[in-house]
Parts: sequence; C-alpha cells; structure tokens
Amino acid sequence: MSRTRPSRPSRPTPWAGALLLTGILAQPALAQAPSPKPAPVLRPQTVAPLSGGLDRVLLVNDNNPELIREPGILLSTFPKAGRAVPEAHLDVALNGRFDLFSHHVYAGKPESLDSTLWLAVLAAPRGSQPVSLKLLSGSTALSQAVDPGQAGAPFLPLPALMAQGSTPIYAGPGSRVATELLARQRSAELPASWTLAPGAPTTLVVLPLPVRGLDPLLNGRNLQLRLESSGPVSLATLAAFGSGNAPPPAGAWAALLEGGLSPREHAPTPRGAKGSLVYSRVSGVQVGSTWRTRLTDPGQAWLSVRRAPISWPIASLERGSLGSGQVQTAELQAFYPGTAWAAHGNYGVEYDLSIPLRNDTAKPVALQLALESPLKGDAAVGGLRFHGSPGTRPVMFRGTVEVTGLDGDPSPTGAPGRPAGRRGFHLVQRAGEPGPALGTVSLAPGASRQLQVRLIYPADATPPQVLSLLPVPEPARQQAVKQSDLSSTSRP
Repeated sequence: MSRTRPSRPSRPTPWAGALLLTGILAQPALAQAPSPKPAPVLRPQTVAPLSGGLDRVLLVNDNNPELIREPGILLSTFPKAGRAVPEAHLDVALNGRFDLFSHHVYAGKPESLDSTLWLAVLAAPRGSQPVSLKLLSGSTALSQAVDPGQAGAPFLPLPALMAQGSTPIYAGPGSRVATELLARQRSAELPASWTLAPGAPTTLVVLPLPVRGLDPLLNGRNLQLRLESSGPVSLATLAAFGSGNAPPPAGAWAALLEGGLSPREHAPTPRGAKGSLVYSRVSGVQVGSTWRTRLTDPGQAWLSVRRAPISWPIASLERGSLGSGQVQTAELQAFYPGTAWAAHGNYGVEYDLSIPLRNDTAKPVALQLALESPLKGDAAVGGLRFHGSPGTRPVMFRGTVEVTGLDGDPSPTGAPGRPAGRRGFHLVQRAGEPGPALGTVSLAPGASRQLQVRLIYPADATPPQVLSLLPVPEPARQQAVKQSDLSSTSRP
C-alpha cells in the first residue's frame, strides 16, 4: 500500500469506501492548465514540546483490523501456554488500573442486506481466586443506530465550533465516546462491575455492529473502558456472527478464544526505514493512558504572557512533530506482527494540561486559546503552516475540548467578568485550519490565571494538532508570510 497513514486512514467521507471518478472530455484546444496550488502560509511563532509525559497505565489498543472481514480473535492478552493457536495471544497481565480502546468497522455481507457482526469483550483471572472488575467510566457508540436503545452518532455536518450545553453535541462514534468520557458518563449499555470467576472467561459485554437498512452497508463502533481490577486478569476482544439478528450463544465466545486471529490489515513500514511511511493500525498493549502536565516557563512555576504566540503539539507522531522534535506516541509493551509498532496518534489517550498564566508586563494583555490543525510536517520552519485560502479539505479533528478559566461574561461596565468554570466546546477542524478561538484570557498587569484544558484524543481524528496561546489579533498585525510547500515524506 503506497498511501501512508496513521493508525486509521483518512477518507473523503468517514468510512465511505467509495471511489470518486472525475472525467473531463474536452477538445485539446479548449483544455486549460490547472490553477497553481496556493502556497501555505507560515505563522511565525514558537512551537514548544509538551512538558511531562504519559503515565504507566496500560491501555489495550484494539484497532487492527479496523474493517473486520472475518470472525476471530481481534486482540487477546491471555497466556499463550495451552492454547491451540499460541500466536493469537499477547500474554500480558492486566492488574489494577488499565484501559481498553476498541474501534472497528463492518461492511456487511455481500449476499445479505441485514447481517450483524457481534463484538465481545472477555476477561478471566490469572490466578485461582475470583477477581472483581470495576468500570470507572466507559462509553460506546455506533456510527449508525438501527434499533431502539442503541447509542448512535452519525457524522453530522456540524459547524467548526459549538459550545456544549445540556444537550450533548457530537459527530461520529469517536466524538461521542470521547465527549461522554470527558463528562464522566457511563453508557447505559455497559455494566458497572463484574465478578470474574476462575476457570472459564467471563463475557463482559456483547455489542452489535449492524448494517440493516443502511446505504451503504457500513457501520462502525467505538468502545472505551476505564477499568480497575482487584487482581491480575487477561482480556480479549472477539468478533463473530450470530443467527439472524441474535448474538452467538454464550458458550461460543469461549470456543472462539481457542481459535485464531481475525485477519490483520495494512502492514507497517519497519521502524527506522527510509522513504514513505505506512503507520498501520494498532493491535497491542500500550504503556500510557493519560498525559498530565503543567505548562510553565523553564525554572518557573508559571507561564509568562510574553511567550505568546506559542503552541504545543497534541498527539505528535513520527514524521509529524511540527518542528517541536517531540514524538508523543505511546510505546507498545506487546503487539502482533504486521501491525503498528507504536500507538501512532495516541487514540483514546487523555490530555490533562494546566497553564498557570501570569501577566508579568506593565500593560493589560488579552490572549486567545485555540486547538488547531496545522499542516503536518517534521522540520522546524519558524512557526506553523496553514492553508492560505479556503477550501473543502478532510476533517482532521472531531471532538470535544474542555476548558476551565477563560474569561466569563463581561460585567455591565464592559470589563471582563469573573473567570468561567468548566466549559466544553465541540470542534470540527479541517486540514490546515487555524483556530477558531475557544475563548479569551484577559489579565491586568501582575495578574495571574489558572487555565485547565482536557481532551481525549478521539477516533475519527487524524494527528497531529496543537494547543495554542495567541495574542488577540489586531488588523494591523494580521500579516501572512508565504512559504513554499515543505512536503513531508508522510501524510495522514
């Protein structure tokens, strides 16, 4: 496969699976040369590595295959010993806090218009004693719900920025799941706890991936669980067909665990190889579930407003560090051959960032906070590159960002009000787009403000992004510096 990709592919429309053909019939004399491609615009600024790092919580990352074609084991951390197909198991013990990220697509059976693929999560103790397993938080959603009681999240054409309110906003299952996890919710389809008896594995959840009534026959499901166990356990995700719209019988899942893997897709470029890069998708156990840090000046407990304009990468990856020199990708403790060798994109990872901002100048200062999707690149170019003209480009980020500490509603005199509490904003960000601003921070001389930013990197997004602190623009300062396209050797 010559097209390079992170742990999931980019598409003209999510999971469309369609080939766009454009034919032009014209006389040679009427043919026109294509218009030159506008050069990117460079925004001069600092791009700084994100301080801190990932924690040590294990995250079972189940995303290869994304498009499931055959039943079988998707991912198993069960021991290899005694298994009929030992290579189908990664043999990793999960103990205490651990997470699951699972994202799959089903395209239906060509001979049937109403087939359903079923996904199951199984777990078992690694010892001879029962183990209690608690769901701290969790969410799951389909891209298209076909039955009552199913949580669905179609890819709606939403505006670039919408404030979250009493009615949640999302577009796509990854966006919905990340939004619900940020709000500390639990899907009604997920139990709160389980008791795992030794011996046969316990089926935690069985979830449908239906295509009945859909055109095209295509559906996807995202599932994220934050778990805590009282002892070491093994976990597995499996896919199987039932009978009609009924799931497989309960005993079928344990039998399937004795079989082989569902076929993988998109083998990666070997680590360190030159030339084009195929990231592939992840099927393994990664080290790191949360990136928590305070963004300050070196040697200080606060960040000066003088540092603006400044941006920090979010989900930066190999050949996509945006000049920061930082690859945030989680390493994999274990993974299957023919799948990604690192968790490119950090899907399902929570970013929890504090910014203790101080105005150490003699004048009032107003800054804007934004999550942005600059053009991907690795070289330091003195700033970030964006498209210089509007256009219809692929969506790079669909999800919610939660911010605490922005300016509140202004007072009757027009002065900034008290700092606002926790606010959520749903973004739909296209490739090479700056902003839009999530809000403003206004500080008098000597004043300080604590900002808090949280997001869970959602499925259906394409890395990297940046978190930016920017001066509130003035017309006289809105200058663009054009730069030739510094094309990267890899594309999302």
